[in-house]
Amino acid sequence: METLSAVGRSAWIDLLRTLKDSALSGLIGTPKKKTVGARQYWYDHYRLGSRTVDRYIGEDSDELRARLARHRKLAAEEKTRERTRARLMRILRAEGFRMSDVNTGQIVSAMAKTGVFRLGGTLVGTTAFLCYEGELGVRIGFDAAAQTDDIDIASFERLSLVIEDRVDTPLAQVFGDLKFDPVPSLDRRHVWRWRQTDRQTMVEFLTPSFSGDEGLRTLEALGVSAQGLHHLNYLIAEPIQVPFLYRYGSLVQVPRPERFAIHKLIVADRRRDGPDSGKAAKDRAQAAFLVEVLAEERPVELADAYQTALESGPAWRTRIAASLARMPQTARRLDAL
Repeated sequence: METLSAVGRSAWIDLLRTLKDSALSGLIGTPKKKTVGARQYWYDHYRLGSRTVDRYIGEDSDELRARLARHRKLAAEEKTRERTRARLMRILRAEGFRMSDVNTGQIVSAMAKTGVFRLGGTLVGTTAFLCYEGELGVRIGFDAAAQTDDIDIASFERLSLVIEDRVDTPLAQVFGDLKFDPVPSLDRRHVWRWRQTDRQTMVEFLTPSFSGDEGLRTLEALGVSAQGLHHLNYLIAEPIQVPFLYRYGSLVQVPRPERFAIHKLIVADRRRDGPDSGKAAKDRAQAAFLVEVLAEERPVELADAYQTALESGPAWRTRIAASLARMPQTARRLDAL
């Protein structure tokens, strides 16, 4: 396990801060808070011609309220922050941080620009795994566990309804501009996958399934359909924001690394092509890497995530146990927590 330099880690933290500040620099009107059930959400409230617009900002938190209190100052400083982000990205490149390839970077930054992550979308899969380099301060090697042609976005169906806001540009248009074609599904009413015509890259949208089936659902805020999956609610609960390292950086959401690690143990045993497949092996490799790091750096968070999964039911315990039977070193690390 190779740790990243203190200079690089500091630059990564500064980049995250400036991206969060920039997310609020473009507010047009007055921040307004709405209560939905037990949760509270903030919106940019303004008039546009004869109608009133509420543009979703995010879920209420101490950090968000502090930024909203100085949003006018943030707007005035945006030009300075743009230059700062360019400088920080140069530092991160020089310190050896993994940068996104051009193709993935164009796709993810386009989704960030139109509001996918602002509206609750969360990067999952290998694209998210690569973002943990800066979050955990360790280098992720260029091995098979870090290779992918897929970009997976997950979101809660209910959150997508509650937000009552939509992406700035329809995703069908965004993907069309990037030379993606929709992949037909058995249900012609739903499109949840797009494939790039001149490459093998696939973008898929996913959502937690709370029923017996794993059918297709609609994500209203994103204007797309999504494949329902069991266990996904565990993965994307309380996601974190991180910089996506392409050009001048984009602010994206990813799962908490401890939940990502445990979820990969479940997914490895659920693969349709079996636990001996290449994808299942990559799942276990990613889980093993994160467990090794987190057992040293964040043992309490890892233990909590592991216990939560074990307490979620016998099916969860069975799948985790099946993966750990192939990973004795990782099993020992988890048992020692």
